[in-house]
Amino acid sequence: MAGKIKFGTDGWRAYIAEDYTFDNCRRCAQGFATYLVNHGNKGKNVVVGYDKRFHSENFAAAVAEVLAANGLKVFLTDQATPTPVISYGVIDKKAVGAVNITASHNPPTDNGFKVRDATGGAIDPDGLLEIEAAIPDEMDDVKRIPLKQALADGKVEYFDASVNYIEHLKDLIDLEPIRKAGLKIVVDPMWGNGAGWFTRLLSGDKTEVTEIHDVRNPIFPEMKRPEPIPPNVNVGLQKTVELGADVLLITDGDADRCGVGDENGVFLNQLQVMALLALYLLEIRQERGAIVKTLSTTTMLNKLGKIYDVPVYETGVGFKYVAPKFTETNALIGGEESGGYAFRGNVPERDGILANLYMLDFMVKTGKKPSELLQDLFARVGAHYYDRIDTAFAGNAEEKKKLILASQPETLGGIKVTGLDTTDGFKFSMEDGGWMLIRFSGTEPIIRVYTETMHPESVQAILKDGLKVAGID
Repeated sequence: MAGKIKFGTDGWRAYIAEDYTFDNCRRCAQGFATYLVNHGNKGKNVVVGYDKRFHSENFAAAVAEVLAANGLKVFLTDQATPTPVISYGVIDKKAVGAVNITASHNPPTDNGFKVRDATGGAIDPDGLLEIEAAIPDEMDDVKRIPLKQALADGKVEYFDASVNYIEHLKDLIDLEPIRKAGLKIVVDPMWGNGAGWFTRLLSGDKTEVTEIHDVRNPIFPEMKRPEPIPPNVNVGLQKTVELGADVLLITDGDADRCGVGDENGVFLNQLQVMALLALYLLEIRQERGAIVKTLSTTTMLNKLGKIYDVPVYETGVGFKYVAPKFTETNALIGGEESGGYAFRGNVPERDGILANLYMLDFMVKTGKKPSELLQDLFARVGAHYYDRIDTAFAGNAEEKKKLILASQPETLGGIKVTGLDTTDGFKFSMEDGGWMLIRFSGTEPIIRVYTETMHPESVQAILKDGLKVAGID
């Protein structure tokens, strides 16, 4: 019997060739097909896309074969495609869901199997459990039709998902002022699916776009992994300074997350970027609507909610929690600490392309550079300081969680602890309005310790104390 496959936050990720094999992808595809058919979707459309990791296009083809054999009509992307574009493809093709072969920001050794629902957004936790339970233990229980035959029979069809996504963007943002603005933009797609997109969207007038790391290279040179945080972004920040550029735009490996560097080569962290995007929508576009944030995301959003009289909802970490609340409330923006943000009018999915375009529009509409926009934000809500430490751990996670729960620290970094929220991990609130969160990764044997505080000198001390609380010295 093959090993059990366990879904994490968004689906399944594993080490290529050890656990992440063609047969295991086919088993996952059978589980998803069974789930869709059991919900009355036989004969309906489903989208399959992939990233630029090792063999991703071939893993996607294997998935398409299984879905087609189960009586679903498969639309298979004809090239490596950004996750948000795949998600919009679900809407465009009136599909009942999607499979995306990607490990997003994980190390180059990994690949993944993400699933999406009929909205193009993340499937809720109950649905993920149902899919996981439907994954067969044996390959004998996996249906399969050769891709060549499925294409000939019309059961699988290649399509270019970019064309209608770009048309859709026109309903959300006018790109012409950005093209005419004469900005100098550096783009780092981190060797991934975002390559070529900003050149395609913004070329043709005064604005100049320079892309780096814009070819396929699944070992991701010059970075540890295609995650848009330091030190992975350092080469892009250096290039921004060298070229005298106005901004650095970053997308992660599958382009659902974004990062921003300012004109001085300083990285704007993910909490700052989400608060800036919320401010842009509320102040510049004069839109109103709920803000949905994970508990690891900035309290600057709560302050903006009060200033602009809009509700702010907090969820567990992961878009499987954000997307349902985002949809339920018709939110203006939804996001998480990892740099993934969703926007009203778009699919309930992270979109690193649209997020970066909104940041450019913010610059153009105000005539300000990123560092100036950040100072404007701080003038409204106060300066907030954030950092995070990820560290591998050995031993039993459940035992560590018991130790954390029993720790009851009185102070963190010298600041008094005022409460504990165990909704998702262990979030300690502090009397300065800041917080410290300890979470266990859903995809890797890693403990994450995060903090946000009004006191810059306390950040590292809080993180150090957080590691002690987690039993890591």
